[in-house]
Amino acid sequence: MEERILAAVMKQLKIGNFTVNLPIIQGGMGVGISLAGLASAVANEGGIGVISAADIGMNEPDFRDNSSWANMRALRKEIRRARALTKGVLGINIMVALTDFEYLAKVAIEEGIDIIFFGAGLSFNLPKLLKDTDKKTALVPIVSSARAAGIIAKKWSDKFGRVPDAIVVEGPKAGGHLGFKEEQITKDVYALENLVPEVVEILKSFEEKYQKPIPVIAAGGIYTGADIRKFLKLGAAGVQMATRFVTTHECDASIEFKQAYIDANEEDLVIINSPVGLPGRAIKNKFLEGVAQGKKTPIKCTYHCLKSCIPEKSPYCISYALINAKRGNLSGGFVFAGANAYLATEIISVHELFEILIREYAEASRKDA
Repeated sequence: MEERILAAVMKQLKIGNFTVNLPIIQGGMGVGISLAGLASAVANEGGIGVISAADIGMNEPDFRDNSSWANMRALRKEIRRARALTKGVLGINIMVALTDFEYLAKVAIEEGIDIIFFGAGLSFNLPKLLKDTDKKTALVPIVSSARAAGIIAKKWSDKFGRVPDAIVVEGPKAGGHLGFKEEQITKDVYALENLVPEVVEILKSFEEKYQKPIPVIAAGGIYTGADIRKFLKLGAAGVQMATRFVTTHECDASIEFKQAYIDANEEDLVIINSPVGLPGRAIKNKFLEGVAQGKKTPIKCTYHCLKSCIPEKSPYCISYALINAKRGNLSGGFVFAGANAYLATEIISVHELFEILIREYAEASRKDA
């Protein structure tokens, strides 16, 4: 599709000092699902590609014994690999709940990453890691409510005289760990359609104070170009999509992981209770059925990867369950997925996916006209 047609179809997205032609962010997917391969392919199409830092050092020889060093080393390698594959905008997703959160953030900043996305908790001190020489790195929290968006904006404003460069608001249809209680997931009040306008509204006073926009990015359950159109009309400046990028050739997961999406039916998408104390959405399989029946997998925790995990009380190690799934061993793990994962029917290229999304968006726009 020609550039002039693109410009007429979708608005550009600007976050900090970075502008992309299409307002699409590929969500960071751990463990090892979105690495340099997927992130660079998305960046090359005019979106923002995102590497997930969670257990990124899984293939390093010292991962079991020195996980923090292994993760930092692997993150540095992966960012450099992505840089060699694209001149586009690249981000890193780091969970605040990780015990090595700040160490990974420092590595990303040292490597000149464009954007740091961070969720699974709020970091009130992340701006202190930015020195004058690397302030180009944009900082973007991922939240589940307008209240959380307002809290972090105020904390940063009071403490550092700045606000986030954008905010991702993730609704309950997302995959993986969710920022909601299980009873909230199906209630309309927590639907993304309601959360986006609320976050847009609460940020207005900060935008006025700092005389700059704070783009709101809608995330969680966004699957089609029509979905993108809907949330941009609700006030979002862009969208974050993860599930739809899994079934691409460039996604860094195993073929077995991708096939689980294609084989899934709507009823296979279930809410689980994660060992780390949060509900999560995953594709039902024999491993999860065993957990539900009380089966426990012996845990020998060589590192405390997540702050909230209590190994002696956990039925299994979620880190190794997700590593197994990434590698294709679904009998020893499971697949996280968004609510619309069952819609996947084939594996295509990232380029083909962008063409489909643009076409779907254009069709939705014509219907609105």
